[in-house]
Amino acid sequence: MVAPLDEVLWVSLPYIVIVVFIGGHVYRYAVDQYAWTSKSSELLEKRWLNMGSQLFHWGILIVILGHIIGLLVPPGVTQAMGVTTEEYHKMAIVLGGASGLVAYLGAWILFLRRLLIPRVRKTSDATDFLVLVLILITMTLGLYNTLIYDIFVHPFPYRSTIGAWLRSVLVLQPNPNYMVNVPITFQLHIIFAYILFLIWPFTRLVHVWSYPIFYLRRAWIIYRRARRPEVVVHAQG
Repeated sequence: MVAPLDEVLWVSLPYIVIVVFIGGHVYRYAVDQYAWTSKSSELLEKRWLNMGSQLFHWGILIVILGHIIGLLVPPGVTQAMGVTTEEYHKMAIVLGGASGLVAYLGAWILFLRRLLIPRVRKTSDATDFLVLVLILITMTLGLYNTLIYDIFVHPFPYRSTIGAWLRSVLVLQPNPNYMVNVPITFQLHIIFAYILFLIWPFTRLVHVWSYPIFYLRRAWIIYRRARRPEVVVHAQG
């Protein structure tokens, strides 16, 4: 049976998040383009930043790809491609767990860098810490679900429950029944992701959409090195 709270969490709230996420980005770009930046602190500290950023960004890209395939592609599609449910589950645990741990380590390095290095901490505001804390909480729950719950408790068919619910939301026919019996740690993972998406447009995360891919099409800039003025020495005598 679907409770009123389920109606709020799995019917109303997803659309509120989507509206705020899209509308917030449009508003931010329209009125605050000068602050549309990652606010890089590379000049203040490089070693921790390079290590943490590389680990987090490469790991999270694979995690996001895994979420897209796992939640948006129905199980019947992968089964038609010859991938059984058991094979997909093992692959998701290995690849998802490994990439998740890499991104998780990178996120912790970035958080500790911002917290422990005075020069970086002084240039950070509350939203910078809030974003990293939410990312760490969301990833902690995700890794628990993947590496602890699915392995040591019971394999959970998230593709036919959470995935089916998400697909129903995207086609404007939300069905909260898919989420009623979902374990609490999976539900919390989604709720903290809600919060992260709600604040996204108003934080440094907006720089994700400004990756300079068009720089690849820019023409070479040709310049000529300035010639040094000649010095004439006049001999005396």
